[in-house]
Amino acid sequence: MLRAIYSLRYFLEKRGFYVSSRLADRLGMRAKSVRLFFIYVSFATLGAGFAIYLTMAFVLKLKDLVNTKRTSVFDL
Repeated sequence: MLRAIYSLRYFLEKRGFYVSSRLADRLGMRAKSVRLFFIYVSFATLGAGFAIYLTMAFVLKLKDLVNTKRTSVFDL
């Protein structure tokens, strides 16, 4: 049972948007603390934390798409 939970956690961290880890790196905190913060805020505000998380994921994905390094002029 515990192994399944760890494999699910690994899958979500590997394929996720890295919102928590990127925010934690920026703030100088551990990613686990940021994830717990989002979980607690989601419970306290009835889902507003989850909406904030998804908004941040969308903004970070757009930022990554805009800032991708193109190798030539024809990669538009």
